[in-house]
Amino acid sequence: MVKLNKIYTRTGDDGTTALGTGDRVAKYDLRVEAYGTVDETNATIGLARLGTGASAPALDAMLSRIQNDLFDLGADLCFPEKMKKGEAALRVSDAQIKRLEAEIDEMNDVLDPLRSFVLPGGTPAAAHLHLARTVCRRAERLVVALASRPDEPVSTQAVGYINRLSDFLFVAARYANEKGASDVLWVPGQNR
Repeated sequence: MVKLNKIYTRTGDDGTTALGTGDRVAKYDLRVEAYGTVDETNATIGLARLGTGASAPALDAMLSRIQNDLFDLGADLCFPEKMKKGEAALRVSDAQIKRLEAEIDEMNDVLDPLRSFVLPGGTPAAAHLHLARTVCRRAERLVVALASRPDEPVSTQAVGYINRLSDFLFVAARYANEKGASDVLWVPGQNR
């Protein structure tokens, strides 16, 4: 269990931070960038939830579960190595990915097929979910870049989860847009 008594420690004043293993790395280390951007994704989902609680309680419950999952993902990325004997690092599971896929399918079943690309906008919740999607895509790029390094272990489930989450957020934005009725569609060359 996490226990935080003191928020500031001054240990980062030298420009480093600790991984879950206790190893210190630069605050701009790619692993820190990756889990930091996962945290940023989580914050944008929290912002989106300001507009989903009363209007879309089922979607809000999904987003709540995802916010918790994103802390799991952050922990997964923060512990790049195995723990000491007898301890297990928290890892994203296949079940978490499958749940995202089922929820994507559930929401997508009530949406009309797309006739064009969707512009970020519509309802406030949808606009915030589109913002969360773009931040999630940035997190995904960083996680994949980290995973491509031979000396930086990243679980395949971590990569799969962040990839599926961006798909979820796209479908969720459409769902929050009055089930697609308020989608703002791209009109190619409209302003030439």
